Amino acid sequence: MPAHAADPAVDPSNGLHVLVIEDQHDIAANIWDFLERRGYRVDHCADGATGLARATRESFDAIVLDLGLPRLDGLDLCRQLRASGNGVPVLMLTARDTLDDKLRGYAEGADDYMVKPFAMRELDARLRALTRTAGHWQTLGVGGLHYDANAMLASREGRRIALTRIQGALLATLLRNHPNISTHAMLLRAGWGDEGGDLAALQTQVYELRALVDRPFPQPLIRTVRGIGYRLAVPT
Repeated sequence: MPAHAADPAVDPSNGLHVLVIEDQHDIAANIWDFLERRGYRVDHCADGATGLARATRESFDAIVLDLGLPRLDGLDLCRQLRASGNGVPVLMLTARDTLDDKLRGYAEGADDYMVKPFAMRELDARLRALTRTAGHWQTLGVGGLHYDANAMLASREGRRIALTRIQGALLATLLRNHPNISTHAMLLRAGWGDEGGDLAALQTQVYELRALVDRPFPQPLIRTVRGIGYRLAVPT
């Protein structure tokens, strides 16, 4: 690939390693070229089974995942990836544009969701938001609930809980703001930055976070503040 020194958007310090799992060659090639010119390292798989094997065998900063894949559907791929404890940020790409489609994608473990056709600059912005490292090395805790942002692991009463990047960002915000309320706007900014995310996506991600942090235990900690946001009800 030739250098693009004249492109002002090139960021050679970016260095993010992205796996693109997309079976349409022209779309994959366009994504590869665009991201590579902006300093990303890009790998590509053209089917779901190969993509899952690659994602579990190697370490990536993010995955760009199509849904309509041969051999293994993107939703099934994401579900299996999360079931294995892999919390790599996943950005789903699809022509399925209904709210139910988006909510199902989030429920299966996606961190963000873009509908085809999409703007490459928005894809770049979404990936950068998903891979932000601000506060990445922090360990936060209130009462018996803790979150290690470096490992993307929560723990409650000694039980380790693997989280996705979005789930971790939401939990970190709730922990930092305890005992105060984390508003919808604060949580959306923590999870998706200034690009992507909406109230429906936030509600789905909080539902999934509750399933991990609250459901196995007798006392729920994540409380809804109707019309405003969420807070942690953790005894101190």
